[in-house]
Amino acid sequence: MFLLLAGAASFGLFGLPFAKTPEAIEGSVIFNDAVYNLNDQIGLAVLFGLAGLMAVIGIFLFRNRPLQLKVSLSALILNLGGLVFGIFYLRQNISEQAAKVIKDGLGMYLPVAALLFIFLAYRFIKRDEKLVKSMDRLR
Repeated sequence: MFLLLAGAASFGLFGLPFAKTPEAIEGSVIFNDAVYNLNDQIGLAVLFGLAGLMAVIGIFLFRNRPLQLKVSLSALILNLGGLVFGIFYLRQNISEQAAKVIKDGLGMYLPVAALLFIFLAYRFIKRDEKLVKSMDRLR
Protein backbone atom coordinates (compact mmCIF):
# COMPACT_ATOMS: atom_id res chain seq x y z
CA MET A 1 0.00 0.00 0.00
CA PHE A 2 2.80 2.39 0.90
CA LEU A 3 4.65 1.65 -2.33
CA LEU A 4 1.51 2.39 -4.32
CA LEU A 5 1.11 5.73 -2.53
CA ALA A 6 4.80 6.52 -3.12
CA GLY A 7 4.44 5.73 -6.83
CA ALA A 8 1.32 7.90 -7.04
CA ALA A 9 3.13 10.77 -5.30
CA SER A 10 6.11 10.49 -7.68
CA PHE A 11 3.95 10.27 -10.78
CA GLY A 12 1.71 13.06 -9.46
CA LEU A 13 4.59 15.45 -9.94
CA PHE A 14 4.10 15.22 -13.69
CA GLY A 15 0.82 17.12 -13.31
CA LEU A 16 1.47 19.42 -10.38
CA PRO A 17 3.88 22.38 -10.25
CA PHE A 18 6.65 22.81 -7.70
CA ALA A 19 6.19 26.58 -7.50
CA LYS A 20 4.27 29.39 -9.18
CA THR A 21 4.59 33.11 -9.68
CA PRO A 22 1.69 35.49 -10.29
CA GLU A 23 3.09 36.41 -13.70
CA ALA A 24 5.81 35.20 -16.03
CA ILE A 25 9.31 36.47 -15.26
CA GLU A 26 11.31 37.45 -18.32
CA GLY A 27 14.86 36.20 -18.37
CA SER A 28 14.12 33.42 -15.88
CA VAL A 29 14.88 29.90 -17.03
CA ILE A 30 12.21 28.24 -14.94
CA PHE A 31 9.57 30.94 -14.45
CA ASN A 32 9.31 32.17 -18.05
CA ASP A 33 5.86 30.53 -18.08
CA ALA A 34 5.13 31.43 -14.39
CA VAL A 35 5.24 27.75 -13.36
CA TYR A 36 8.15 25.59 -12.21
CA ASN A 37 7.39 21.94 -12.94
CA LEU A 38 9.09 18.81 -14.27
CA ASN A 39 8.94 20.13 -17.83
CA ASP A 40 11.54 22.76 -16.95
CA GLN A 41 14.29 20.20 -16.34
CA ILE A 42 14.56 16.79 -18.00
CA GLY A 43 16.75 15.46 -15.16
CA LEU A 44 13.93 15.97 -12.67
CA ALA A 45 11.48 14.16 -14.90
CA VAL A 46 13.87 11.22 -15.26
CA LEU A 47 14.62 11.00 -11.52
CA PHE A 48 11.01 11.15 -10.40
CA GLY A 49 9.84 8.92 -13.23
CA LEU A 50 12.37 6.25 -12.27
CA ALA A 51 11.52 6.64 -8.58
CA GLY A 52 7.82 6.13 -9.30
CA LEU A 53 8.56 3.18 -11.56
CA MET A 54 10.76 1.54 -8.92
CA ALA A 55 8.06 1.99 -6.29
CA VAL A 56 5.46 0.38 -8.54
CA ILE A 57 7.81 -2.46 -9.50
CA GLY A 58 8.47 -3.05 -5.79
CA ILE A 59 4.79 -3.84 -5.30
CA PHE A 60 5.05 -6.93 -7.49
CA LEU A 61 8.17 -8.29 -5.78
CA PHE A 62 6.33 -9.41 -2.66
CA ARG A 63 7.62 -12.97 -2.98
CA ASN A 64 11.24 -11.86 -3.02
CA ARG A 65 11.52 -9.53 -0.02
CA PRO A 66 15.30 -8.97 -0.18
CA LEU A 67 14.96 -7.76 -3.78
CA GLN A 68 11.89 -5.72 -2.78
CA LEU A 69 13.99 -4.04 -0.09
CA LYS A 70 16.70 -3.14 -2.62
CA VAL A 71 14.17 -1.77 -5.12
CA SER A 72 12.49 0.27 -2.38
CA LEU A 73 15.83 1.63 -1.24
CA SER A 74 16.70 2.64 -4.81
CA ALA A 75 13.32 4.39 -5.12
CA LEU A 76 14.08 6.21 -1.87
CA ILE A 77 17.48 7.33 -3.15
CA LEU A 78 16.05 8.46 -6.50
CA ASN A 79 13.29 10.44 -4.78
CA LEU A 80 15.76 12.05 -2.40
CA GLY A 81 18.06 12.89 -5.31
CA GLY A 82 15.17 14.40 -7.24
CA LEU A 83 14.11 16.51 -4.27
CA VAL A 84 17.63 17.81 -3.65
CA PHE A 85 18.20 18.45 -7.37
CA GLY A 86 14.85 20.23 -7.71
CA ILE A 87 15.51 22.54 -4.78
CA PHE A 88 19.08 23.17 -5.95
CA TYR A 89 17.87 24.00 -9.46
CA LEU A 90 15.22 26.36 -8.07
CA ARG A 91 17.70 28.17 -5.80
CA GLN A 92 20.22 28.45 -8.62
CA ASN A 93 17.79 29.97 -11.12
CA ILE A 94 15.84 32.51 -9.11
CA SER A 95 16.73 36.14 -8.80
CA GLU A 96 16.15 38.24 -5.71
CA GLN A 97 13.19 39.91 -7.38
CA ALA A 98 11.58 36.58 -8.23
CA ALA A 99 12.21 35.16 -4.75
CA LYS A 100 9.71 37.60 -3.24
CA VAL A 101 6.75 36.43 -5.33
CA ILE A 102 7.29 32.66 -5.52
CA LYS A 103 4.50 30.57 -4.02
CA ASP A 104 4.97 26.90 -3.23
CA GLY A 105 2.90 24.47 -5.22
CA LEU A 106 1.63 21.09 -4.11
CA GLY A 107 4.43 19.50 -6.14
CA MET A 108 6.96 20.81 -3.63
CA TYR A 109 5.50 18.54 -0.93
CA LEU A 110 4.83 15.39 -2.97
CA PRO A 111 8.49 14.24 -2.98
CA VAL A 112 8.51 14.52 0.81
CA ALA A 113 5.32 12.45 0.98
CA ALA A 114 6.86 9.90 -1.41
CA LEU A 115 9.97 9.70 0.78
CA LEU A 116 7.82 9.10 3.83
CA PHE A 117 5.78 6.39 2.11
CA ILE A 118 8.86 4.61 0.78
CA PHE A 119 10.49 4.75 4.21
CA LEU A 120 7.39 3.24 5.80
CA ALA A 121 7.22 0.55 3.11
CA TYR A 122 10.89 -0.28 3.65
CA ARG A 123 10.33 -0.54 7.39
CA PHE A 124 7.33 -2.86 7.07
CA ILE A 125 9.01 -5.05 4.43
CA LYS A 126 12.03 -5.39 6.70
CA ARG A 127 9.75 -6.32 9.62
CA ASP A 128 8.03 -8.97 7.49
CA GLU A 129 11.37 -10.40 6.43
CA LYS A 130 12.48 -10.57 10.05
CA LEU A 131 9.25 -12.36 11.02
CA VAL A 132 9.65 -14.91 8.22
CA LYS A 133 13.25 -15.59 9.23
CA SER A 134 12.24 -16.09 12.86
CA MET A 135 9.52 -18.54 11.79
CA ASP A 136 12.05 -20.43 9.69
CA ARG A 137 14.29 -20.80 12.73
CA LEU A 138 11.45 -22.35 14.71
CA ARG A 139 10.98 -25.16 12.18
